[in-house]
Amino acid sequence: MVAVVTGSSRGIGLGIAEELLKKGFDVILTSRNETDRVKELKEEYTSKVNFVSVDISKQEDVEKLVSFAEKTYGKIDLLVNNAGVAPKERKDILEISPEDFDYLLDINLKGTFFVTQKFVPLLTKNEKSRIVNISSMSAYTASVNRGEYCISKAGISMITKLFAARLAEYGVSVLEIRPGIIETDMTAKVKEKYEKLISEGITPIKRMGQPEDIGKCVASIAEGNFDFCTGTVIDCDGGFNVRIL
Repeated sequence: MVAVVTGSSRGIGLGIAEELLKKGFDVILTSRNETDRVKELKEEYTSKVNFVSVDISKQEDVEKLVSFAEKTYGKIDLLVNNAGVAPKERKDILEISPEDFDYLLDINLKGTFFVTQKFVPLLTKNEKSRIVNISSMSAYTASVNRGEYCISKAGISMITKLFAARLAEYGVSVLEIRPGIIETDMTAKVKEKYEKLISEGITPIKRMGQPEDIGKCVASIAEGNFDFCTGTVIDCDGGFNVRIL
C-alpha cells in the first residue's frame, strides 16, 4: 500500500506519516525542506520512505510529485492533503492585503485542489483508494484576525464534498479530518493562550491534541474502516465541536 502525505516534514503531517509507516505503508513525504526527522525515518524504514521537495502552490512541483509517484510505484492507495500554512502575520480582516490573501489561498486551497486533481489517474488504478483532507476547526470557527486561514479551511470542506461526489464511481472515497487545538510548531506561539482556554473548558477533553491523534484517525481510514463513508467529516478536536450549555 502506497501513501502520499503532503506537508509531512513536521507537525501533523509528520504524525500522519509515522502512523502510516507503523501500519506498513510505503510513504512519500513532501514539504519544501527535508528535516532531520525525515532523514531519521528514511534510515529506519529504508526503502519504504521517499521524500520529494514540493511547494504545492507551484504546478511544476505538483507535476514532479505525481511523476515521481508514478515512476516509483505506478499507483497510489492513499492521498493525504495536509500541506498548509498559517498567515505570516495575524491581521484583522479589515487590514488583510490581496498579497496576504493570495499567499495563503494559493497553498492551502488552490494547492490542495490541484494536487487532488493531478493524482486522480493514480488513485483510480485501484479498486479502492482513499483521499483524506486535513482541514481545521477553523473551517467553521470565525477568527477575525486570520480570516484568510478560516476561508481556506472552509474551502477544504467543499473540496472534500466535490471530489467525494465526483470520484465515488471510481471507488475513491474522500474524507475530511478537522483537527482541533494540536500541539505543533504552528501553535507554539499561542500555546499559553490555548492551554488557558482548555483549562477553562473550551474542550471537554482537557488537553491539547498531538499529531499522532490525527495520524491514528488517518491510519484507521487507510485500513478500510470507513469504506462506506465519503464526503464525511471527522472532528478530531477533543470535543471542541460540542455545544454545551
